[in-house]
Amino acid sequence: MTASAGGGWPPLREELRGIEPYGAPQLDVPVQLNVNENPYGPSEACVADIAAAAAAAAATLNRYPDREFVALRQSLAWYLSKDTPAGVLPEQVWAANGSNEIMLQILQAFGGPGRTAVSFAPTYSMYPEYARDTNTRWVAGRRAEDFALDLDAARDLVKTEQPSVILLPSPNNPTGTALPPEAVSVLCEAAGDDGIVVVDEAYGEFRRSGVPSALELLPTYRNLVVTRTMSKAFAGAGLRLGYLAAATEICDAIRVVRLPYHLSAVTQAVALAALEHAPELLGRVDDLRRERDALVEWLRAERYDVAESDANFVLFGRFADRHAVWQGLLDRGVLIRETGPDGWLRVSVGTPDEMAAFRAALTDVNGERA
Repeated sequence: MTASAGGGWPPLREELRGIEPYGAPQLDVPVQLNVNENPYGPSEACVADIAAAAAAAAATLNRYPDREFVALRQSLAWYLSKDTPAGVLPEQVWAANGSNEIMLQILQAFGGPGRTAVSFAPTYSMYPEYARDTNTRWVAGRRAEDFALDLDAARDLVKTEQPSVILLPSPNNPTGTALPPEAVSVLCEAAGDDGIVVVDEAYGEFRRSGVPSALELLPTYRNLVVTRTMSKAFAGAGLRLGYLAAATEICDAIRVVRLPYHLSAVTQAVALAALEHAPELLGRVDDLRRERDALVEWLRAERYDVAESDANFVLFGRFADRHAVWQGLLDRGVLIRETGPDGWLRVSVGTPDEMAAFRAALTDVNGERA
């Protein structure tokens, strides 16, 4: 067997050689606070309804699922309509296997060779990978020192680069920073009809009181897309269901690139059953908000720098050797995330017992390193 022209086997695309697959560590430790999961699982009643829905779907697995997942879109539209006075119609909703697939489909439809995607760093680490996988040019502007968006600089970057897709996580991952509505308006107007503005609200349900959803701006900007997920506040990380709300023309465009029957019958059935239990599954969001705010207060009292957070995680620092701190916490049974700007660490918000364990471990690590 001869080696490919680029050298090595298999004959991988040259720009992918040597790249490690994305993934956070999955370690069996007592306190797991690294991937921003909801620590509160579903009730027995919810589990029973989900199991019954999955069983009913299993009886039909010899047939392809509803390609347009009509019932699921109706239920998601009902849920999203709670966050905007204008409401959301089922034909404005699209869903896929996690918001990751939603983002990839957006880049497949609106990115590609000769086109550019823009975001503002620090930002979600998967965005440049979506761009790479779709042969879309990637450009990252910079956020301000407090991780807010400098609107003048952001507008100038959009005018200069003329991106086809602008990716704006709000709350931002990894910083937790939420965007004000005027930021979305400014960038939608700067992008115009030649650019799609995606506001990624994966953590939107955790935003503080008074912080609006970008869903409220959908009637104003036809180039706006708002994405959500059931992985975080909905306690459905294992479900893998992400979705968006946008103009019907955008949903129709994504149909062109979607794989046939991309949402299985089981996924649709389980998601529908979970949505029936929305009040319960979202019932601990207020508790997690309070834990987050208490954690921010404690970290600042301990003289850490802490980013403002509207999510279910907190970015804190600054450390001369953040890996040593991360390892010290892991050695004490607490797993957090080594991500974000150099010198910072990110911790997910867990139960009161988990947060107590984190605080004790961090205190111990710092005492050891003092």
